[in-house]
Amino acid sequence: MRAYVLTDASLERYAGRFVWLSLNTEDAKSASFLKKYPIPALPTLLVLDAKRDAVTMRYVGGATVPQLRKMLDDAEKTYRAKSLSSADQLLARANALASAGKDAEAAKLFDQALGNAPKGWNGYGRTAESLLFSLSMARDAERCTTRALDLYPRVKGTSSAAGVAASGLSCAIEVDEKNPKRAQWIATLEKDTREVFDDHTLTLSGDDRSGLYMSLIDARDDAKDEAGAKKLRGEWAAFLEKSAAAAKTAEQRAVYDSHRLAAYLDLGTPEKAIPMLEQSQRDFPDDYNPPARLALAYNAMKEYDKALAASDRALARVYGPRKLVVLTARADIYTAKGDTAAARATMQQAIDYAKSLPEGQRSDGRIASLEKRLAAMKQ
Repeated sequence: MRAYVLTDASLERYAGRFVWLSLNTEDAKSASFLKKYPIPALPTLLVLDAKRDAVTMRYVGGATVPQLRKMLDDAEKTYRAKSLSSADQLLARANALASAGKDAEAAKLFDQALGNAPKGWNGYGRTAESLLFSLSMARDAERCTTRALDLYPRVKGTSSAAGVAASGLSCAIEVDEKNPKRAQWIATLEKDTREVFDDHTLTLSGDDRSGLYMSLIDARDDAKDEAGAKKLRGEWAAFLEKSAAAAKTAEQRAVYDSHRLAAYLDLGTPEKAIPMLEQSQRDFPDDYNPPARLALAYNAMKEYDKALAASDRALARVYGPRKLVVLTARADIYTAKGDTAAARATMQQAIDYAKSLPEGQRSDGRIASLEKRLAAMKQ
């Protein structure tokens, strides 16, 4: 969004109406804010009411310029309204619970908001997306799936269709395989996701369209359709390459680095990622991402010394919770190289670092996961 959306001149109209803040979630200085307003994924957009110390609007995910303008306009109306509809009141309470990390409780109120929504309610699509995200965070895959099936026809043809269809498909794949309805749910939501994908009247960001590719690929993988999945991966990589080539700035081009790397790794061609990541490393010498991604590519190529050298460069630049991603990837490199002792030492380093993070950045679940992974490593 920073590269493609927040630079748009049409957003200048909001300069006197909102105080803009970009928060670095990796900085320890942000820990107190994150404790109060947990950020489950990036990007997350919040509109805060400073007078009431409340969340006026919350949206997890990227947005196009038209989507962002609509969200800001709706948030301002909510802020200035003397009274709110029952749907808006429920949405505000749901946003507050979701912002506090209480996803199961938030999902119930998002659902109630949808049930109380007046005809033509502006917040319907955004609330539907928020409901599915909260259900997925609460690990309620079945409820997430069935609500997506119900909601998709109501948001079809709108900017929320992509989020509802793809989220529902991802949830359906997570449903217990013993559920007799699982296959039909996946088939329906895969069809819905493909329908969104093929609807060129919708304004979708490159990230959104890439996300649709990923959901469709997951569905083909789940169906054990190797040929279909491989075909989609090839199309996905070609789409990303075309999008990166059309970028007007280095920052815009680098937006596609992570997805391109994922596509190349899936296709078994990690070497194709090297030139783009080396270019990003030159363009952004202080950014840990290019060397961290180079480490993954070199590891897949079994060039372990180059992978460790790239990991060294990433570790010299990374800080905050993201350092754990670099350390666990480094442990994977040592494991692949056959150096179990170094892999265990690196994983212990990650655990110690995770425990040292301030409240708001420290995650007990993440620590438990790292400890479980260390316990599974051979002595």
